[in-house]
Amino acid sequence: MRTTTLLPLLLSMAVTTVASEIPDRPEELVFPELTYELPPVDELRFELAGGTPVYALPDRQLPLVQLVVYFRGGEYLEPAGKEGLAAIAGAAWRTGGAGERSARELDDELDFLAADLSTDITQVIGSVTLDVLSKDLDAAMDLVMDVLTEPRFQEDRFENAKLNLIQDMRMRNDSTATIEEREWNRLIYGDNYWLNRLPTSASVEAITVDDCRAFVTSLVRTGNVVVAVSGDLERESIQALLEKTIGTLPKLERSVPSVPQPSHEPEPGVYTVNKEDVNQGTVRLGHIGHRMGDEDEFALRAMNHVLGGGGFTSRIVKRVRSDEGLAYDAYSMMSFPSTFPGVFAAGFQSKSSTCAYAAEITRGLIEEVRTKPVTNEELATTISYYVQVFPRYFESAAASVSVFALDEVLDRPKGYWASYRDNISGVTVEQVQDAAERRLNPDREIVLVVGNVEEIMAGHPDHEARFTDFGEIHRLPLRDPMTLEPISE
Repeated sequence: MRTTTLLPLLLSMAVTTVASEIPDRPEELVFPELTYELPPVDELRFELAGGTPVYALPDRQLPLVQLVVYFRGGEYLEPAGKEGLAAIAGAAWRTGGAGERSARELDDELDFLAADLSTDITQVIGSVTLDVLSKDLDAAMDLVMDVLTEPRFQEDRFENAKLNLIQDMRMRNDSTATIEEREWNRLIYGDNYWLNRLPTSASVEAITVDDCRAFVTSLVRTGNVVVAVSGDLERESIQALLEKTIGTLPKLERSVPSVPQPSHEPEPGVYTVNKEDVNQGTVRLGHIGHRMGDEDEFALRAMNHVLGGGGFTSRIVKRVRSDEGLAYDAYSMMSFPSTFPGVFAAGFQSKSSTCAYAAEITRGLIEEVRTKPVTNEELATTISYYVQVFPRYFESAAASVSVFALDEVLDRPKGYWASYRDNISGVTVEQVQDAAERRLNPDREIVLVVGNVEEIMAGHPDHEARFTDFGEIHRLPLRDPMTLEPISE
């Protein structure tokens, strides 16, 4: 009886004690200060005898190893008339067999080792990634070397990669968002910029197995690759293994060309693409931006987070989405690629009749961040966000070595990550407004509208905003998804 009586009393005391430690409001919560040390990049790096850089970081939580071979080169190197080569080569490279092994035999050997081997070629870089049990690393590296040096691009797998790309191309006009992305890049960078030389049915048909083989083997060379390896490994043993594998790659015959820079001068104005079968319009407004390492980068990052990049705490999201209910998704972005200039853009998707009104609000918020200081609270929240999420870039051993390897492949600014938190933490309210005033340029603003143009231009009876007040209207044609030629209306 005494035990039965005492137990409820003890539970009640415990609940009371815990409850007394919980603050009444969320803002009263107190968290320990975040301390995080950047992985020692200089200690992780070594070079093979031929000069290939390697970043290696042991992680023995699991008996696994991940190895990534990064290389410079991608879509920007595609010859005229062979657009789509990088995508097809990246898809059929691993799946198409290698060395003496057919596609099926390579599949079977990887399955036997429970290994995952993948290949990918993007806009400016490519990669070959291996995930395997550490005990099988030596055997798997034989397969990796065959893929790197003797890709077969077996005909049926090659044709399947072409077919998959064709199927993706057929969907180019299915949504306003894909049309918007395509036409935005054309407006910002110009029709002739490499970013806008997209695959067509004719260019895909022109690509051959020999094109794919020559493309990848010319890039996977000593002098053009950087290796990231992590997992259950010893530095000495992994260095010895890489010397007799990756270290034997042939040397680069000629330097890989740098990524071309845009020279197009966009004409400000409102550009429309008509897609009659939708009842919502997609709108984006902005202009060309800047590269990583720009003197105003961190002030502009802070500005963008306050304006529309910070989710529900940002001004555009709160006003356009939450307060006015005009859009489910509203945003701003300020990208900083390391190889060519990014963009500043703000955008949303709204009912056809309210697109102009939402655009007017968005433009007003951009002008406000140019001409008035952000609040101390907004900036403090922004800085806290960037500092708190910084460790995510290095959340695993594999992520850490990949970041450092990509620094070399993409030629990112030296010491970028070591000074990242200090740079963002040092941003002041005055710097944010100064950078916004100088680097956000309403006189250069491009406004792109995709949707039912007639309904969008009519606007909403309850709001005076019309796109005709924003600038000269330019009608862009909808393009055929397979040829990218304008479709006559």
